[in-house]
Amino acid sequence: MEKLQSSFKNMVLSLVIISMVAAGALAGVYLLTLKNIEAQKIAKQEAAKQAVLAGHEDGTAIEVAVDGFGGPFRVMVGFDAEGTILGYEILEHQETPGLGSHMEHWFKNADKPGQNIIGRKATGAFAVSKDGGDVDAITAATISSRAFLQAINKAYAEFKGTEATTGASQLKNEGVKDEGVNEQTETEVSHE
Repeated sequence: MEKLQSSFKNMVLSLVIISMVAAGALAGVYLLTLKNIEAQKIAKQEAAKQAVLAGHEDGTAIEVAVDGFGGPFRVMVGFDAEGTILGYEILEHQETPGLGSHMEHWFKNADKPGQNIIGRKATGAFAVSKDGGDVDAITAATISSRAFLQAINKAYAEFKGTEATTGASQLKNEGVKDEGVNEQTETEVSHE
């Protein structure tokens, strides 16, 4: 077998073939794992719904998406019939590890009432103390804290049946999707 001559044309051809094989392999792996990823996402949503409702039969779980410091994140918030926050779970985020990622636990610390929102009656006007509100922001992560509280306010607006100012569409019950959902904001409501 004769060795190929090292020319620009042969190098480009080799790179194109290698790229096509790699892209095909990635696409194949993606298709093989897609159903499993979707099943895990649904299981995580169901577990989060159970966690935020904490056994309250009259509760409502609402999932919202907002943009944080690191990109979009999704949170599920549980409300009782009067609009009191029962709990929240972060479903996915891209916030800075060790800073904005603290939102997973920061706002439910019962030992620190200035930052804890669990058990508070939602008003739709939660804000960090730096902005004149009454919620302590995560240390060195004010943007993430603002985005988190925006998500809580948005979830409350959906709970009250009003359209959030971000133009999000309300998705009710078991995964019924609205094709007109704004790419950056998405809301899902589930009543127990």
